[in-house]
Amino acid sequence: MSDNNQPMTISEKIMSKASGTNVRAGDFVFADIDRAMTHDITGPLAVKGFYEIMENKENPKVWDPNKIVIIFDHQVPADSLNAASNHIMLREFAKEQAILNYDVYEGICHQVMPEKGHIKPGDLVVGSDSHTCAYGAIGAFSTGVGSTDMAAVFASGKLWFKVPETIRFEIDGELPDNVYSKDVILHVIGDVGADCAMYKTAEFGGSAVRNMSVSERMTMSNMAIEMGGKAGIIESDKVTEDYIKERVPGYKLDSEWKSDDGANYSEIRKYDVSNLEPQVACPHNVDNVKPVTEVEGTELDQVFIGSCTNGRYEDLEIAAKIMDGKKVADNVRLLIIPASRTEYMKLLKAGYIEQFMEAGAIVESPCCGPCMGGSFGLLGDGEVGLATSNRNFKGREGSPESFVYLSSPATAAASALTGKITDPRKI
Repeated sequence: MSDNNQPMTISEKIMSKASGTNVRAGDFVFADIDRAMTHDITGPLAVKGFYEIMENKENPKVWDPNKIVIIFDHQVPADSLNAASNHIMLREFAKEQAILNYDVYEGICHQVMPEKGHIKPGDLVVGSDSHTCAYGAIGAFSTGVGSTDMAAVFASGKLWFKVPETIRFEIDGELPDNVYSKDVILHVIGDVGADCAMYKTAEFGGSAVRNMSVSERMTMSNMAIEMGGKAGIIESDKVTEDYIKERVPGYKLDSEWKSDDGANYSEIRKYDVSNLEPQVACPHNVDNVKPVTEVEGTELDQVFIGSCTNGRYEDLEIAAKIMDGKKVADNVRLLIIPASRTEYMKLLKAGYIEQFMEAGAIVESPCCGPCMGGSFGLLGDGEVGLATSNRNFKGREGSPESFVYLSSPATAAASALTGKITDPRKI
C-alpha cells in the first residue's frame, strides 16, 4: 500500500478504487471488474473456460450477468458453418445466464459499448479483444485480455493486474485543415515505435486533445495498443459528460477521474500538431509512418473506410464532404462500413449512404468487415489497400502477399477518387 497523499495518475486512481486499497504503479492488485465484454470470435473459448472452472458446480452461474456484454461483430452475418455454430453457442449461453447479447448485428463491439452507455469514467473494463483500450477515450481504464482470463472474470468478477506506469503524451496546437486525430495518433506511433508503451498506460492530454470530440478521442485511445499500451486514457471533462448524458439519463461527471498535478509519469512526450500534415502507415507495420506527401501516387486496388477506429458518423461525414458528389476512380473498390446500426441510421438520414452508393462505393451493414481478414472485402495476392482501420500487418486484410496502408478518412476518401494515395488537402 502506498502513501495516500502522493499525487496519482488516472490509472492508479482507478486501480485503487477497483482493488479497495491505495496502490501505485508496479503494485499487483486483485481488482473488481466493472464491465466485461466478449464477442463472437473470442467468446466461445471464454465460455468453454468458464464451464471448466465451474465444472463442480451443479448450476454454474456467472458472477454478475448485468456486468457482462456479448456482441456479434467479427463474422456477421455468419460467413461459415463454424461461425454459425459459434453464434448458436453464444446465444444459448447468453440466454441461460441472462446476459445482454447484441446478436442482431448492432455493430462493432468497441463502438457499441460506449454508444449504449455501458462505459463510464473511472470504470475498470476488460474485453477479450486487444482494442478494448478504445474506451479510455471517456476516462475508463479499459484493456484487452485473453479468452481464458475472460473465463475467470465470468466466474469471479475479478482479475489480477500489475498497476501500469503511465506515459503522458502532451499534444498541443490547432490541427490544420484536413488533418485529424487519426493523423495525430499515427504520427505519435511512428515517432515512439510499436513497443514504447509496453504494459504502460498511454495518457493523452494537451490542448489539441481537449478540443477533440469523443469520436476523435476514441480514435486516439483505440490505437494505444499499437504502441504496446495496456490502456489509452484521456481524462474526463465536459465533453465526456455531455456524451454520456445522452446515453445514461441523469449522469453527472465525477471530477476525480483525471491525473493529479505532480503525478509520477515514466515519461512525458510533447508534440505541437499545428503544422502536422496527413500521415500514412506503410506496410507492414503500424509504426512505419510517413507524411502523405512521401507516399503520394501509390496505386490502389481497394479503399476501406470503417472499423472501430474510424467508422463513426463524424468519420464518414468527413469522407462524404471530401468526395462531394464525385465518382470513385474506375480502378479502385471503395468499401464503406459504419461502426454501428446507430451510426448507419444517422448517415442514412443525412443522405450520405445514398451519396456513397451513387459515387460507386459498396456500403455494408455494420461489422468489422475486412479489418481482421475474416468476413469479406479481402485483398488478393499483390493487391494494395488503403484502410482507416488500426492494423496493417502482413495478411491482416487478406492475402499475405497484399499490402495495406493506413490513413484518416479524409486521406482515404481523397484516394478513392483518384485511385492512388492522395493528399486530401489537394481535393
